[in-house]
Amino acid sequence: MFWSDASKSVSFGIAAALGVVAGSSAWAIASGSFRLESFRDPADMLRHIAGGILMGFGGVTALGCTIGQGISGMSTLALGSMLTLAAIIAGCFIAPQLELWLAMGHENLFSVTRGLEAELLVMRK
Repeated sequence: MFWSDASKSVSFGIAAALGVVAGSSAWAIASGSFRLESFRDPADMLRHIAGGILMGFGGVTALGCTIGQGISGMSTLALGSMLTLAAIIAGCFIAPQLELWLAMGHENLFSVTRGLEAELLVMRK
């Protein structure tokens, strides 16, 4: 394995992360609830990959994660944190509308009534 520090020792954080993955996998297999899941289609997978890349880019650009910028940065009234929080909030509104637009076959992007109709149809099934 490649480590980011020169010590080459397994830290508590690395051991905890590996333990969570190993423990949850073992429990899923033992309880019979283990299953492999995949994306709906290749386009859905590409959207998830693009979203992950954008989140990584945003985290690096904002010099921290959403919690660090939203809570810690806003408490100091830092301009960068205000911009980051505004972009996070805008993304929270735009992303669901984009998903609905794609799910509805590229119909009206910001149609709230059609989005609600789609949700009601899903709830009926």
